[in-house]
Amino acid sequence: MPEVKKSKKMIQVEKKYRRPLERLLPELINDNGLTETAKELGIGKALLGYWLLKLQIRVVRIALAPNQKIEVTTEGE
Repeated sequence: MPEVKKSKKMIQVEKKYRRPLERLLPELINDNGLTETAKELGIGKALLGYWLLKLQIRVVRIALAPNQKIEVTTEGE
């Protein structure tokens, strides 16, 4: 992924959580959802959406039937 110029607020959040946003945001969103993640970070949902777009993080919603599972893999690692 190309290097992204991060805003002061983005850097502030990274310092508070001691993790890069590229790893922090997916974890928080998976655990808490978009609205709660935005609240926890002290930003609006629109700004969170912009950060996701800027960092090329995709959020998809998937419905699974009983006995189904999903596997997430990382390309190139």
